[in-house]
Amino acid sequence: MSVAGESGGRSKQMRQKAQEMEQAAERATDPEERQRLKDKARRLKEESQQESGIGGRDIDPML
Repeated sequence: MSVAGESGGRSKQMRQKAQEMEQAAERATDPEERQRLKDKARRLKEESQQESGIGGRDIDPML
């Protein structure tokens, strides 16, 4: 598998985990736990976007 394919797969896994955490947050009865899960889901989404090259990094096509 290529490096791009590996990072794409990892990004997908991170997005799926973030989705699971958001769903768990919706089911959580403790407000602190709900917020913790939401925050972690948000961080995972941000990391997956950076890894996949969406936002976070500017890529100069001329390099």
